[in-house]
Amino acid sequence: MCGIVGYVGPRNATPIILDGLKRLEYRGYDSAGLAVVQDDGSIGVRREAGKLARLAEKIRTAPVSGHVGIGHTRWATHGEPCERNAHPHLGPKGEVTVVHNGIIENFRALREELEARGHVFASDTDTEVAVHLVEDQLAGGVALETAVRQALKRVKGANAFLFLSRRHPDRIIAARVGNAGGLTVGLGEGENFIASDIPAILEHTRQMVFLEDRQLAIVTQDTVWLETLEESKPIAIEAHTIPWDPVSAAKEPYRHFMQKEI
Repeated sequence: MCGIVGYVGPRNATPIILDGLKRLEYRGYDSAGLAVVQDDGSIGVRREAGKLARLAEKIRTAPVSGHVGIGHTRWATHGEPCERNAHPHLGPKGEVTVVHNGIIENFRALREELEARGHVFASDTDTEVAVHLVEDQLAGGVALETAVRQALKRVKGANAFLFLSRRHPDRIIAARVGNAGGLTVGLGEGENFIASDIPAILEHTRQMVFLEDRQLAIVTQDTVWLETLEESKPIAIEAHTIPWDPVSAAKEPYRHFMQKEI
């Protein structure tokens, strides 16, 4: 688990996500990646082990762009640090992708069940189980948020997720269960942002909505809808104005925040 960034709006999501992830480098990580819904409707994924500079170089040589996307920097928990274990993870049909902080405590049992039904996994991570479960639910023709809600009923542990689907290319679904780090929705004008940490998106907006335990957010470029995870009961949006200066919220040019304070 480590840093999460998401964007939905009229601009190219790729540089916004890369910049947001760079602002979270102080958290440490061993791999990074991003996924966007491209103009042809497919989900383009780029991942790389090591530093963000390697991911940026991969994207320079093999560009990927779109108006909605999610990104992640990872500290390995389940599965060694390598490209195939880096987030985002695609579902087996390539319809849904996910980034995730936390630990799915029952992932081995879920994976064995899915494999017995013919699912093939591309990584060693617990995260990939979640996207397989969501694609299973989508096969029934439900909306992405419904598929996420149904899938997460089966997941145990403290977790924070962002889901993206080519079937619903106008939105990101964010969900938080327990304390696996935060999820913050940044409110823009004709665009919206999501991050695990405020500094990732503070350059773009000071208006933030913080997801609490067992809440789900449906984020499009024009709207943010917040509801309870299990019952889908609407929750009134309470936006907070963050007074921080984006420069003071960043650690650059220092190696870490303690050095900056000194």
